[in-house]
Amino acid sequence: MTKQAAAEELPLYFGLSPDRAMEELGPPVTTKGFSEFARDCGRGREDLIGRGLDAGGEKVLRRFSTWEITRYLIPVAAAHFRRVLRQNPDLPQGHSDTSGGAKWFTLDEVLRLRAHFATEGSKSRNYLPYRPEGLPAKVVAIANFKGGVGKTSTAAHIAMSAALDGYRVLVIDLDSQGSMTSIFGGQIADEWQTAFPMLARHHAEYLQRENRVRISRGEAPVNLDETLDEALKVEGRDLIKKTHWPNIDLIGAQLDLYWAEFQIPVWRMQGRGWKLWDALSDRLEADGLLSEYDIIVLDTPPALGYLTINALSAADILLVPLGASFLEFDSTGRFFDMLHATFSSIETGENQAARALGLPPMGFQWDAVRAVLTRYDASQQAELAALMQAYMGDALSPYRQDFTALIGQAGERISGIYEADYRDFNRETYVRGRATFDETYAGFKKLLIGAWRRDELAATEGGE
Repeated sequence: MTKQAAAEELPLYFGLSPDRAMEELGPPVTTKGFSEFARDCGRGREDLIGRGLDAGGEKVLRRFSTWEITRYLIPVAAAHFRRVLRQNPDLPQGHSDTSGGAKWFTLDEVLRLRAHFATEGSKSRNYLPYRPEGLPAKVVAIANFKGGVGKTSTAAHIAMSAALDGYRVLVIDLDSQGSMTSIFGGQIADEWQTAFPMLARHHAEYLQRENRVRISRGEAPVNLDETLDEALKVEGRDLIKKTHWPNIDLIGAQLDLYWAEFQIPVWRMQGRGWKLWDALSDRLEADGLLSEYDIIVLDTPPALGYLTINALSAADILLVPLGASFLEFDSTGRFFDMLHATFSSIETGENQAARALGLPPMGFQWDAVRAVLTRYDASQQAELAALMQAYMGDALSPYRQDFTALIGQAGERISGIYEADYRDFNRETYVRGRATFDETYAGFKKLLIGAWRRDELAATEGGE
């Protein structure tokens, strides 16, 4: 081998010229540089988002073909589906791009067709998803304090899967990065269009109750500042925005929501008795949102801050995404350890006060907690995934989200895989990519309907 050939094989970090490196370095970056970086990224973000919008600047959900409907959405044979449409001309007949071509339907139309089959179809089939009457919505939080684990992607696809299944879904984005909000096309001006007013109102109502006590004792009340006064005028439904999905609504997020992480501890100092962890759950109930929806999906920040604590306290079901790597396995174990420390600390403090007042003890409880493997590559990670399953047992869902071309392309388009048109892929790629999230949803749905059934039986037994 010649000296020249040997030199060409050296890594790029050998033989670097300090003078050339200095020339390419550019001038030092000032604080203003961050603003310029943010501006450039914002322009790119608007460009990428705009590629998925219609002429009116709105996101539009694609139509669904007869093949998709009969395979994934309504459990009937395609021939029977077409026969029912011919026999019922008042039902949605779909749209075709060509004469005699395949029929495509909006999700609104699919929901109408599903309702028809539920009423007129075979009683042996479940055309509508299980939902006990009289019980509140189930709240699912997707959380992990490690970023990049597929948290928002999992939350978005749980919401979309449930919507395709026929459930009414409310998505609440608690991450100030607003990625979930972007997926659902939300345009959020400031923190007053996020969940922030719900938390502020909860604190304001606490201070009002405390002020009534102070006045009864002849003490001066605590003045509510302008923020709290304004929050008292806001209800949860005032924050809800429609999305391009007919049965998914959104309370979005943007950067100013992060202010809550600084404001909540200040409020706690104003009122030591304020149960900050109950703010979101109490407002969901007080504003009637638990009866207006079937499922409420909470996407959380990649940190165990006050917003995440509120989400976890409000949740009935907790999903914890992680990758099949040692670092993510280790980090997730520490996340569970921190959850234990945080919530047991709250329980200890509350129960000390409860004992002093002769009140019953309190304790947090979740219907189910499951870790979910994301971005899974069976050819590289099967051994570690099996080891993780062995140690975590039932706490780790057996369904693993494979990373496929469909998932990658959906991410590039700021959309979910269920929004991808299968005609942009070969059929096998679409089916394989969709299957991995269908399995994740199936695992979640088992938890959902099992918890509802347990509640339903408990309510029946309690009423006897």
